[in-house]
Amino acid sequence: MMLVKSAGTTETERLLAGFCEHTFLKLWSYPNPYREDGHELSDLLAVFGERVFIFVDREVLLQPVPDKDPQVLWDRWKRNVIDRQIRSVHGAERYIRSGRPIFLDAKRTVPFPLPIDLTKAKFHKIVIAHGAKEACEQASSSNVYGSLAISYCETDGGPTPPFHIEIDRTNPVHIFDSHNLPILLSELDTVSDFSAYLDEKERAVGAFEGLRYCGEEDLLGHYLVNYDEKRKRHIIGMREGAERFTGVMIGEGEWHDFIRTGVYRNTKEVNRVSYFWDELIQRTCQNALKGTLGGNSDLLRGKSAIFEMVKEPRFVRRGLAERMKAAVQGFPDHANQFTRQVTFLPSFEPNVGYVFLQLRVPDSYKSADDEYREKRRTLLEIACGAAKNRFPHLVKVIGIGIDAPKFSGKTNAEDFILMPCEAWPDEMRTHYEELNAPWSFFGTPDLKEFNDRVTQFVPPPKREKEPKRRSKIGRNDPCPCGSGRKYKKCHGR
Repeated sequence: MMLVKSAGTTETERLLAGFCEHTFLKLWSYPNPYREDGHELSDLLAVFGERVFIFVDREVLLQPVPDKDPQVLWDRWKRNVIDRQIRSVHGAERYIRSGRPIFLDAKRTVPFPLPIDLTKAKFHKIVIAHGAKEACEQASSSNVYGSLAISYCETDGGPTPPFHIEIDRTNPVHIFDSHNLPILLSELDTVSDFSAYLDEKERAVGAFEGLRYCGEEDLLGHYLVNYDEKRKRHIIGMREGAERFTGVMIGEGEWHDFIRTGVYRNTKEVNRVSYFWDELIQRTCQNALKGTLGGNSDLLRGKSAIFEMVKEPRFVRRGLAERMKAAVQGFPDHANQFTRQVTFLPSFEPNVGYVFLQLRVPDSYKSADDEYREKRRTLLEIACGAAKNRFPHLVKVIGIGIDAPKFSGKTNAEDFILMPCEAWPDEMRTHYEELNAPWSFFGTPDLKEFNDRVTQFVPPPKREKEPKRRSKIGRNDPCPCGSGRKYKKCHGR
């Protein structure tokens, strides 16, 4: 069945939908869901596993008026764009927690397709506020980007100075604006990376009496450069073991300075290859939306290889894509022969691994065998079982099967398998040992092992220093030190 999604009803909603479709991918983000009474629940709802992301979006232009007090104009804008949307996003959370139905259309004929387990759900509430950027930039020449300043603290919700917003730290909502929305959803463009940032921010909001910053992008810059080796994650505030303190304030310019570093620029360059991983996922998700996906994978309910692939953070996708592309390029050229190559790749998730199977089969064989794709899937399953036998610690094996791209031309189709294997009795191990005997996956003498180390940020390569060249200076020439004397009378003595 084809699943029809809204694309957003306003320009800013369409912008949000585009970013979320990139970050949360096609199957897990839905603009303009509806309540049972036919009213909109939120501007976008994204659900991935136990994570529930509620977005509300509002645009009102804040313009200076010569005869109006700027504070009055600000208070009016804040009530319409911030305060009301905060109440709206809290209301959406309450509605979802009530267990009442959600629909994709105003007529309430298409149910929301993703399950939400309310016993485990973790909610993230996000307000997108448009319209104040230009006014903020004009208010002070020291504003770098025109972003809204945010304080999480104990607050009664009363008036605040222009372009400053106070958020109740006991029930936090994330406030993004026109400038930093694209930054947040472009830099943190996987569910894993975006969730990790929101988790750490919400931890910091709860841990400190006050968390203040000049713009969400500055908090992001602080987060990305502040890595705690002991806890193996990015943090907001001081590293573990530092002197106790009660508040954190991030100054303006953190993001401005960070994106000008060589490490940032080089990391963006080397991450390009990682989007090969995204392309594999997006193609399959699009087929699921169109109702043309074959097999029995339950993509919407999480029981699929694609769901596991989506969990990978950006830097791990880079490592996986690099190794897959190396395997594609290194596929042997044995014309008119049945040729296979299998590659094992570890996941960011512990005890999870990928099996990448490439096949090259003579065209005459494929055209004469109507069951070729089914046989390829069977061979992929055998390879996944062989991987579990070879690496007993695995609890999930994800198989990706494809005709060798090096020789298959522009048309190709992938097969995906999810093999849960935490329980692996002896009869299962023996079963796959017998099936693998003719193929000897992960048991051939030509097996090669690579130890790759993948890091989130990649410093630019060091350039070799060019040797200093010393030019000859005549004794009667001016001295290069700038004294005005002849060389022989100055440093040439």
